[in-house]
Amino acid sequence: MKNRLHPFFALTLCLAGSVGSAATPDHHAHWAYQGKAGASHWSELDQVNVACTLSKEQSPINIDTARAHKMPLAPLAFSYRAGTAQVSNNGHTIQITPEPGNVFKAGDESAELLQFHFHTPSEEKVDGKRYALVAHFVHKNAAAELSVVAVLFRVGKANLALAPIFASLPREGTQRALASFNPADVLPADHAYFKFRGSLTTPPCTDGVRWQVLREPVEISRAQLAAFRKLYRMNARPEQPLNGRVVEVSE
Repeated sequence: MKNRLHPFFALTLCLAGSVGSAATPDHHAHWAYQGKAGASHWSELDQVNVACTLSKEQSPINIDTARAHKMPLAPLAFSYRAGTAQVSNNGHTIQITPEPGNVFKAGDESAELLQFHFHTPSEEKVDGKRYALVAHFVHKNAAAELSVVAVLFRVGKANLALAPIFASLPREGTQRALASFNPADVLPADHAYFKFRGSLTTPPCTDGVRWQVLREPVEISRAQLAAFRKLYRMNARPEQPLNGRVVEVSE
């Protein structure tokens, strides 16, 4: 018997093809990270992916900390809360879709968390270095603008917040429910961040996305990382040119 989704979960799954690494709509061409459907060919697969090649503000990027502009950036506030969530494997990554009501604020601007998902290795580089894993928290504001918060992971202790997810990762095309999960538990204690304008890192590579990459990484165990890589050995888009964009860093 199939589970019936909460309307919010159903909506975010429908939006998935345009917010990060979520499922590609059936009428769009299949894409991948390597081979003939890999990242270097995305714009050739479907005309809706033209930004993957033509846009000058694509993500991910390498963050050169020595060149980042120190700015009095607005503090980030995460009004996340415990609630039910759906864990799904959409064929490109593992995605967690929480119930409505999780709000992210950057100064006076606020947006609701739609979902978060993972890439290995990290798509973002810091001083040329990729981390073992990254989580992208995708938010949408009232004007339908997207804002992504990236949390970097290094190998170390087991991540207790992710334990209920990584202990039983769903197979491709399947999902399972979490009775109680708080996305805030995944975040580091320090919310200092890098800020820049970028794009979705998957087709259709839509630009105009606000990016905030948290400076403090969190830890994940080798066993947890191996569980993810058993499903997705590599699901990271290559570094994209900065093209004169300025990367800011909170003081």
